[in-house]
Amino acid sequence: MPISSVVIRGGRVIDPGQGLDASVDLAIDNGVVAAVGPDVRGRLVLDATGCVVAPGFIDLHSHAQSVAGHRLQAFDGVTTTLELEAGAIPVAVAYSRAGAEGRPLNYGYSASWAAARIEVLAGSRGDGRTATMLSHFADPAWQREASAADEDRIVGLLETELDAGALGIGVLLGYAPGTSPDEYLRVARLAAARGVPTYTHARDLVAFAPNARMDGAEELVRAAGETGAHMHYCHVNSTSLRHVDLVLGLVDRVRREGAVVTTEAYPYGAGMTAIGAAFLAPERLAERGLRPTDIVYMPRNERVRDADDLRQLRAADPGRLCIVHFFDETKAEDAAVIRGLLIHEDTMVASDAIPLSGLGVANDSAWPLPATAATHPRTAGTFARSYRRLVVEGPLSIAEFIRRASLLPAGVLGTATGGAVRKGTLAVGADADVVVFAPAAFRDQATYEASTQPSSGVRHLLVGGELVIQEGSLVLQARPGRPVRKI
Repeated sequence: MPISSVVIRGGRVIDPGQGLDASVDLAIDNGVVAAVGPDVRGRLVLDATGCVVAPGFIDLHSHAQSVAGHRLQAFDGVTTTLELEAGAIPVAVAYSRAGAEGRPLNYGYSASWAAARIEVLAGSRGDGRTATMLSHFADPAWQREASAADEDRIVGLLETELDAGALGIGVLLGYAPGTSPDEYLRVARLAAARGVPTYTHARDLVAFAPNARMDGAEELVRAAGETGAHMHYCHVNSTSLRHVDLVLGLVDRVRREGAVVTTEAYPYGAGMTAIGAAFLAPERLAERGLRPTDIVYMPRNERVRDADDLRQLRAADPGRLCIVHFFDETKAEDAAVIRGLLIHEDTMVASDAIPLSGLGVANDSAWPLPATAATHPRTAGTFARSYRRLVVEGPLSIAEFIRRASLLPAGVLGTATGGAVRKGTLAVGADADVVVFAPAAFRDQATYEASTQPSSGVRHLLVGGELVIQEGSLVLQARPGRPVRKI
């Protein structure tokens, strides 16, 4: 028997894609899975005794696209982290920058509809950075209805980005309430024609905003049915809130009718966004049952005092991040809503991870992270917390959790790349993106007060066969992440 470069020995290998759940060894050579079976030999043997060996988790929704952000997600079991909801323009610049800087995890970008609109309607060209796009979020110019000529230019920009390898189209529709429903359908038709998904932050539900141009959930599923596009419903938790049963019921109905609509959720009662977001205007908070004091302004790490304070913060720096507490996780009723979202059939785990603040460019590679660094706890803890809620405290098996954290997102990614992806499985020949975690110790540690605490329980994590975490410790020099893009 040939000797492999790496062998993971003594673990319980769970691969839902193959229906595999067995105590066998896993061999890795040249960045791919070389063998699965008993007594394989390797030059480097990693002990997985008492651990689960699984395909690395795939996060379809992460804005934490930096070395520091990737490291936090690595401790959460993630091996591929993608900026698909907001996307980037130009994607070539975003890919080039990540490649030049190096990334611990695999990465990729969709074409940003919001950035295309900001360029066409507000006159500001994108530079591939999320922060640049966020700085324009309060500008009403890009939130208005586009003319037919402007729509042509927006769609033209998106076509160019898809030609450059973008993984579909990210649509921040909820941040531009003036957008015509016809424009959204046109974007969906483009995605269908190119055979790629859209990733939508839906428009408001009419239950929140009775004067909305169209109900956000109805609009998304209508686009799926009318165009045949694969519509991915981003963070269905934070855009549906207490109306989630109605939204998921609608999704289930159109799925039965043949539409392709996939969903994701994260296990927290608070969201995070730019304070200049349209739905955080003081006069609109009551639509969601919110008060200014439910918003935590990150730069000063304290709750907004009142409506006047909120107006001033939005005017001064609309791109600054804030935490918005939609649910009280200490209340049984609210906790049940969050759990119900996660348990719903085929709901994927996705973090909506947020870029770290209080961390200069020079410190992006610092580890441990400086005390000034802050983010939403979902950046560090979404997958471990979901495991705790779904498996330890909930009804799902470990295999079903892995399916939702790895196999199902790999299916979306396969559509986005044209079927070229070899992730979400440990089949021979698959990319050797592997997480080895101790099921009794895999726990989220990040809190709203200590948001950058890494999750515990990941013993080893390999990306393309290269160790990023070994024996529970970060491999500081590891930058094995590779771009994922449409072929």
